[in-house]
Amino acid sequence: MNKQGLDDLCDRIAELIIKSKRIVVFTGAGISTESGIPDFRSPGGIWERFDPDDFTYQKFLGDAAARQKQWRLLRQLNLTAEPNPAHHAIAGLYRLGKLDCVITQNVDSLHQAAGVPDDRVFELHGNTQWAVCLGCHRRYPFGRVVAELDGDEEIPDCEACHGILKPDAVFFGEPLPQDVLNRAVSRSCDCDLFIVIGSTLTVYPAAYMPVYALDSGARLVIVNLSDTPMDKQAEVLVRAKAGEAMTVVLQKVEEKIG
Repeated sequence: MNKQGLDDLCDRIAELIIKSKRIVVFTGAGISTESGIPDFRSPGGIWERFDPDDFTYQKFLGDAAARQKQWRLLRQLNLTAEPNPAHHAIAGLYRLGKLDCVITQNVDSLHQAAGVPDDRVFELHGNTQWAVCLGCHRRYPFGRVVAELDGDEEIPDCEACHGILKPDAVFFGEPLPQDVLNRAVSRSCDCDLFIVIGSTLTVYPAAYMPVYALDSGARLVIVNLSDTPMDKQAEVLVRAKAGEAMTVVLQKVEEKIG
């Protein structure tokens, strides 16, 4: 997309933001890859190197070898990732009073690191900032657990009860946190502008959120490099990197607000 085309589309998004009162931003892996966090499903992603069937909740519980393999993968995630311009632009919309909340499929908590308050971020798939004991429910900072894995220990356990430690993220076959899901659905149904950033909208039930928003009368904006099932329903569709597009959007909103 040429610069003028991107500029025109971002101007339209900024106009929609100015006119809206309850804006929900929905983010997927495409925003976090710009911070160096690997995608799972894209070409060259994690599932080309690992079998997703080995990463189910059931195998994590019942198979020590699978649990070891899962922790090996988790050690490879970029725990030192920093928010990128897209995260900062979304936080900028919050500071301008134009953001109701962020609903995210990501588990990296980079929206909070950029400045969106924790109670305005709904992490549908949990996060990797914590590990939780499945026995006594004691919580540990994830970085501390990974530091132990860098030593001799390959499968961590709870120091209090020696129960199984699991990252506080949702695995295949594990239900989404119901309270977070309920609040995300409620915010989606109550918004008047729903902005999708960096998601292919193919993972459910998360991908129902823009459907709920449209059914309730909201307008839809999509910023994503690849096609999504809802492209034809978007009022504005931008094929560009999240950081590039959202930086321009925020600048235009600031200019229009004055």
